[in-house]
Amino acid sequence: MMETERLLLRPWQESDAEALYRWASDPEVGPAAGWSPHTSVENSRDIIRTVLAKEGTFAVVPKGGNGGPIGAIGVFPTEIPEGRGEPELGYWIARPYWGQGLIPEAVEAMLRRQFREMGAERVWCAHFPGNERSRRVQEKCGFRHICDTPPSPWPDGTERPGVCQAITRQEWEVRHG
Repeated sequence: MMETERLLLRPWQESDAEALYRWASDPEVGPAAGWSPHTSVENSRDIIRTVLAKEGTFAVVPKGGNGGPIGAIGVFPTEIPEGRGEPELGYWIARPYWGQGLIPEAVEAMLRRQFREMGAERVWCAHFPGNERSRRVQEKCGFRHICDTPPSPWPDGTERPGVCQAITRQEWEVRHG
């Protein structure tokens, strides 16, 4: 578990399924990140078991709220050829919480963990063209453009390229002392 000024980043629990479904069924949320909206509470419970329960993936929970998650953040080995195997962050947050700086706060906590505790030298993050909110999060957190990926299949049947960005330990330390 990690704590920031306004958030708790904690492991997902099956009891989070209703809250997850509430936010992940929104057609404005998942598709921007490349996944289909959740179709039921049971679908969300299955996603918790098979995807969100993995090591390094956290529920984003506001402090002082009802305790339910409003988003997710996780780290996994990147498949980006220029950094294959290095850590990559992925995240999303429910629409009512957009524009409040919560995901940049969570990203900074994950970067601190990757650089100070896990010994990473570089951390990746990607977004799809047109996902300006995600691009702004990455920009705010000091990521810089490294490369673009070839188009890959999307849930809606289209193909889209990825915009790959990274920040090095040194770049992060200059920003955070």
